[in-house]
Amino acid sequence: MQPFRELKFDWDQWNEQKNELKHGVAKEEAESAFVDGRYKMFYDDLHSTQRETRFILFGKSAKSRVLMVGFTIRRHKIRIITARPASRNERAVYEKKT
Repeated sequence: MQPFRELKFDWDQWNEQKNELKHGVAKEEAESAFVDGRYKMFYDDLHSTQRETRFILFGKSAKSRVLMVGFTIRRHKIRIITARPASRNERAVYEKKT
């Protein structure tokens, strides 16, 4: 069994500000969606490239809001690209039992 590793995040200053101003999601709230034990994560075909794989996560934040978080992994850190409240359809995906 592998030891638990702390999640590490890397933010672009512009994305951090954009998410808070445009979507009302602060850095800490976006990061908190990754510790939701019920989160759903998907490969993002639309935004992935040969150079960078992107993912989408639907997870409940520390403020009890379901968020959509778009991210990639760079140098073993989670780099959040966008975070916003989930749409009605996205919340339904999150709530769906698997």
